[in-house]
Amino acid sequence: MIRILLVDDHAIVRHGLKQILEENPEMKVVAECASGMDALRWSCANDCDVVLLDISMPDKSGIEVLKQLHEEKPKLPVLILSIYAEDQYAVRLIKAGAAGYLTKECAPEIVADAVLCIAAGRRYISPAVAELLAEDLCLSPDMPAHTTLSDREYQILLLLASAKTVTEIADALALSVKTVSTYRCRILGKMRLRNNAELMQYVIEKQLAR
Repeated sequence: MIRILLVDDHAIVRHGLKQILEENPEMKVVAECASGMDALRWSCANDCDVVLLDISMPDKSGIEVLKQLHEEKPKLPVLILSIYAEDQYAVRLIKAGAAGYLTKECAPEIVADAVLCIAAGRRYISPAVAELLAEDLCLSPDMPAHTTLSDREYQILLLLASAKTVTEIADALALSVKTVSTYRCRILGKMRLRNNAELMQYVIEKQLAR
């Protein structure tokens, strides 16, 4: 039996995923968590075979949860299931230790196949992610400016580029306005940009936002 922990802040998404996964008699959803902190607390006290993890959550992001799980339980496979297109986060998260990356637009049977794959000790790499990983290997030493950003900085970069205000970003990520402002200044400094307009132009030119 493959024991699965579902981590997503939307109850209806968790319900749908549970139905999809438990159609296979080999799978059992043993716990559901609506936040990153809840997921870390549960995994600290319990065991499972696979974690199905969203990126966007109200407290601790899926990126942070993945890193902490990878440190505490390096053999526990984590499958990322996100609204974000592969070219925004997939390579970064695979490098951070994710066993696979899927978008929420994928077919239900693909989610089940991916869980079976990573539970067997393999990585689930879709054709789209495989192409991105191949491109990443071919990057020249002269790396684009956004590759110098941390995961949290990159997340905030994309939110700023979507024309969200600092206050809106703070609310979405459960951070203080001051913290988001600090991240914004750090991003601009690392990328040698002067303002949000230049930041948005960069994201458009590099086709980071879809």
